[in-house]
Amino acid sequence: MCGCNTHQPPSGTTAESDPTAVTLKVEDMTCGHCASTITKAVEAGLPGVQVQADPATKLVSIRGTRDLAKVEALITGAGYTPTVPALG
Repeated sequence: MCGCNTHQPPSGTTAESDPTAVTLKVEDMTCGHCASTITKAVEAGLPGVQVQADPATKLVSIRGTRDLAKVEALITGAGYTPTVPALG
């Protein structure tokens, strides 16, 4: 496999690349404000985690936890609809 960034997702964006990460798809995250709202909700509910919310890809990656149910509940509580992204 090629080692350049052109063919690989950025480091830390999927749960597979970091065993302490959870990645969810949030289709209704449409802008930077949405991303900020989700980030704040997850960080408030799980202190010490690192959140990366990208409205362009609609992916939210949380490093520092594997508690998928808690992350989903926090995002849902913020008014968004998280789903587990399809592999492939």
